[in-house]
Amino acid sequence: MKLQSYWLDTAPSFDGAAITPLPTEVDVVVVGGGFTGLSAALRLRQQNRSVVVLEADRVIGEASGRNGGQCNGGLAHDFAALAAEIGRERARAMYQSYLDAVETVASIVAEQHIDCDFTRCGKLKLAAKPEHYGKLEQVYRELAAEIDPHLEMVPAQEMGSEINGPFFGGLLQKNSAQLHVGKFGVGLAHAAARLGAQIHEYTPLTGLRQIAGQAYEVQTSKGNIKASQVLLATGGCATGPLAYFRRRLIPVGSFIIVTEVLPQSLIDQLFPGGRNYVTSKNIGNYFRLTPDNRLLFGGRARFAMSNPRSDEKSGVILRAAMVAMFPALREVRIDYCWGGSVDMSADRLPRAGQHKGLFYALGYSGHGVQMSVHLGQQMANTLCGKPSLQPWENAWPPIPGHVGKPWFLPLVGAYYTLRDKLS
Repeated sequence: MKLQSYWLDTAPSFDGAAITPLPTEVDVVVVGGGFTGLSAALRLRQQNRSVVVLEADRVIGEASGRNGGQCNGGLAHDFAALAAEIGRERARAMYQSYLDAVETVASIVAEQHIDCDFTRCGKLKLAAKPEHYGKLEQVYRELAAEIDPHLEMVPAQEMGSEINGPFFGGLLQKNSAQLHVGKFGVGLAHAAARLGAQIHEYTPLTGLRQIAGQAYEVQTSKGNIKASQVLLATGGCATGPLAYFRRRLIPVGSFIIVTEVLPQSLIDQLFPGGRNYVTSKNIGNYFRLTPDNRLLFGGRARFAMSNPRSDEKSGVILRAAMVAMFPALREVRIDYCWGGSVDMSADRLPRAGQHKGLFYALGYSGHGVQMSVHLGQQMANTLCGKPSLQPWENAWPPIPGHVGKPWFLPLVGAYYTLRDKLS
């Protein structure tokens, strides 16, 4: 079993990194070489802005290359509750942003000819308990008529054509997609580099000094750059002078296992629908088939941070959950196990905007595959003086008591575990 991301292990290498020294001055410095930063760099070059991307490690080496590979429309929130809290029109704009984000990914894949196994498979949210199906029906009634025409209910008696497991029906979101995120990320980096973006790997940010307005001196391990604008696309990065943002983001560990290649007969028996799957529990699981017919199965597993020992412990928990759902997989070998960090905001909604002249797009809260790409494009438009209609520039207070390591995660895990038992 490899303790590394299946996506990164099976992606082509990126050979477009800059080999020249850093320039002394540039229009935009993008900090972070994941989906947000690379998508923004591509769009900025399409608008003739000079761009340097700084990546502390390899491109897409963190969250962008360590996720479940699901590109789903629809908020993770209860729409009615969110609308009651912030207003229906604003909630509707947020929901539409998620739908638009799937289309943004699809457009980039097509326009840049990125070979990444992009497929419109749909997402099926699975009722883990009988009473959860009624809650999914409420969501359907709230959204289907006016907000999302891509929804469809799948009652329990029809689940055999979709999936064979301990579920009680589901809600299908038909325009969701899946892709090989490793191939997509490398393809996105190559597309930005082809247009002239300078992508500097293994070049961590070490300091920021505001010069005037939106201009900054950007300090790195390999020299300093004067930038007219800076876009932070770092996720929940724990290094560098970004304390303001770290106080507003909680790094939550998320873990994934991937099986050996499954026989087609077993796939036909268990997963005839070939969807993205998400269970309805607060601490649930997500899973899908890979392009080479393995099962990818993920979840929070443990409220702990990723490291090799933590990943391996989490893999044991995930395997047990997988076998409990699908006993036919009991003898199947696990070939990959890895973890990563989700940059979670307190309200589980993204943020994109400006703070003291620094532009940012962060806090995807487990929905970064599509939202990172989309908001990277949106923020690039903003940097070019073409503000997009996006609803994510909201008040963003710090998380009380969060100044270092997220000591409260076990308490959060216990709370949601109890809710799952009671609901």
